Amino acid sequence: MDQPFRARMLPIAILLLLSSAGLAKSQGFDFYVLSLSWSPTYCATQKGPSRSPQCSGDEEFRFVVHGLWPQHERSYPEYCRSQGPQRVPRSVGKIVFDIMPSMGLIGHQWRKHGSCSGLTQRGYFDATRQAFERIRIPPKVSDGEARLTLPAAEIERSFVAANPGMSTSGIAIRCEGHRLKEIRICLTKDFRFRDCAEVDRGGCRLDRVELPPAE
Repeated sequence: MDQPFRARMLPIAILLLLSSAGLAKSQGFDFYVLSLSWSPTYCATQKGPSRSPQCSGDEEFRFVVHGLWPQHERSYPEYCRSQGPQRVPRSVGKIVFDIMPSMGLIGHQWRKHGSCSGLTQRGYFDATRQAFERIRIPPKVSDGEARLTLPAAEIERSFVAANPGMSTSGIAIRCEGHRLKEIRICLTKDFRFRDCAEVDRGGCRLDRVELPPAE
């Protein structure tokens, strides 16, 4: 090989090495957190013509996916360098519209969390659906026909009862004031239930948590 050609190849090799290192770093997480948002609580804060499509369409959403988040045992990675594009095309986003009904939400979740998964955009949203379909949502808390008030601990127990293998140490209720905001469920990378002490410690412990009805 002639010397000038070697000189040209060296920068390319360095770039490939740096790219691989960045990808390996983005894959360095321990487990996933699946966040399920109670849509009526979110929509109660959305007013006027700029309302999210989640709140202004014909369908009345209950639990929707807020996100699938790569997580460390302590803290989490975010906004990782990714070989994929920043923008999520509608052709990819539409595959999860039934569980993530907003391109704004889809794009934000990819940039902040999906970029740290080591997956392609399509792979990340396929994984998001797989995680969502792993969860059985108890009818007691998903009906949405009337306003419901329950202790946070009872909401957790109803999910645990409906999902064999889940424990109360692997789920956390999040509140917005006295309303249910979201439920965070910890999953291994192959979507088995697991405990997660740090996530569990951040859970809401209120004796009265309100689930606004779908409207």
